[in-house]
Parts: sequence; C-alpha cells; structure tokens
Amino acid sequence: MTRRGSAHPALIALGAVGAAGAAAAVWGVGVERYLFAVREVTAAALPPGSAPIRVLHLSDAHMAPWQTRKQNWLASLAELEPDLVINTGDNLGHPDGLSGIRRAFAPLTGIPGVFVHGSNDVQAPSPRNPLKYFTGPSKRVAAPRLLDTDAMDAYFADELGWKPLNNAAARLDVADRTIDFVGVDDAHRDWDRLDVLPSALDGLGDKDARTALIGVTHAPYQRVLNEFVDLGADVVFGGHTHGGQVCLPGYGALVANCDIPLKQAKGLSTWTHGGRSAPLNVSAGCGHSIYAPVRFACRPEATLLTLIPRGSGT
Repeated sequence: MTRRGSAHPALIALGAVGAAGAAAAVWGVGVERYLFAVREVTAAALPPGSAPIRVLHLSDAHMAPWQTRKQNWLASLAELEPDLVINTGDNLGHPDGLSGIRRAFAPLTGIPGVFVHGSNDVQAPSPRNPLKYFTGPSKRVAAPRLLDTDAMDAYFADELGWKPLNNAAARLDVADRTIDFVGVDDAHRDWDRLDVLPSALDGLGDKDARTALIGVTHAPYQRVLNEFVDLGADVVFGGHTHGGQVCLPGYGALVANCDIPLKQAKGLSTWTHGGRSAPLNVSAGCGHSIYAPVRFACRPEATLLTLIPRGSGT
C-alpha cells in the first residue's frame, strides 16, 4: 500500500507568499489606484486674527488622455469650494495629457491658485526599473521627449488664472486677504534656484504683519524646505514622493525618491530648521506613471488643508 506524503512546509509557505503577492498586485493595479480620496487636515499657520483659508492641494496627476475616472474625480473637487488651489506639479503623464488636465481642472476656473513644475511637466515619462528606486532618487533620462510645457502653463495662467512659482514669488488676494507665495522649479532635476528667492520676495513690496507666506515646491528636498523656513514661510507644500506609492501596511513609505525622511513622505508634519518650524504638507498625489500603474497601501489623494490662525489649536 502506497502512502501519499504531504506537501513540504517550505513549498506551502512559498505558495502562500506567491498567492499573497499576486493578490496584492491585483489589488494595487486593479483597485486601489482608483480609490481616490480627499484627506482633510488643519494647520495653524496664519497670523492671529485671520479668517480660515481652505486650500485644495493637488499634485502628481501624471495625466494621460484616457484616464477619465481620474479626470472626473478631479473635476468634482470644485464642490469642496476651496479658497485657494496649490498645484505642486507633475500634471502631465503623456504627450497628450493636457487634454485630460483641461477636463479635470476646468471647474476650478476663477479660484485663485499657484503652480510649480515637476519634471513630468517638461519631459515625457519613460520606462523605469522600479527596483532602482531602492538604490536612491531616480536619475535623468539621457534624451527625454519634451512635452508642450508652454501650452500647459498658458492654460493654467491665462484660463484658470493661476500664478507660476518656478523660482519666483507672487502675491495674491485670497478670501479677502493678502497671501505671499514663494516657489521653486523641480529640485529633483536641480532646476531650483534658491539664490533668486530673496530678491523675488523683495520684489513683491512691503507687507504687513497679517500677510502670510506660503512655500511651494514639487520635490520636497531638505535644502528647499530649509530655505523656505529661513525665508519665513508659515506653511510649505510639496509633492513628488507619491507617498511611496507602494507602501508596507503598518509601516508606510519604503522610498521617497528624494532626501526627505520617510516618515514625512506624505501627509501633514512639521519641518524645523534653524530654530524655526512650519507645517509641511506632502501630497501622496493622485496619479502614477503610465509605466508603473499601481498603488498599494497608499491611496491616490488630494488634500483639503484648512489654514487657521496660530494659537487657535488644530
């Protein structure tokens, strides 16, 4: 009589790991990347006595023309009735991505806003080995395909009414108050010019004690965050990290694609430098490269950040 042996425990374990990995891939590719969410947070960053300001923070759409679910969701965010829109870049994810951006952002027309570039607002994405992100920030592509950045900028500035902040400063009237802004071009590509920021702010003219300063960057590199704090920023906004994009449940981001600490790769935290601190909001973004269509334990998001006066609590 032949005795049938049971499966080796190692094979059972290997099969279980393989099945779990396959399930995670199906979830990340087929489900979670469509689970768009609005993260609502509050930060004390305005001068005492100020009225609250509702800021819609958008980042990393990486838009392709066929991504209608993302376009419809972004368009619906106008229903949140923000006072201000801050766009931290990487809007385009395809040479024809502007058509999708137009559909997504049209309802935001007339709401005051500012924007900075990410590299994918200038250069088309290319296939990458995702494992290389674990060895450090991604490198430049030798001969990238250039996108129609001028057309995107014209849409944002001329049709939506948003101000560009690529190594520049601007002053806007937001909810019946004056807000100053300072921003940089994509620090991940070393396009930031920190040296021009003080004079750019000086060019805005005098401000009173009730004028807040907001720092805006695509990639939240420490050198940029430190400079913003040194310049007196009351709050800072960044993107680029995708919140890790593929995270470990209960742990968080495994990579940030820049030098920001992983615990600050997404969400609201505090950045401290030189004895001064400011709230820092890093968006996990609402998109992904068309060559890496996955999200795991890191839902695509926009942030509705309500700024309130300092001293009033959060």
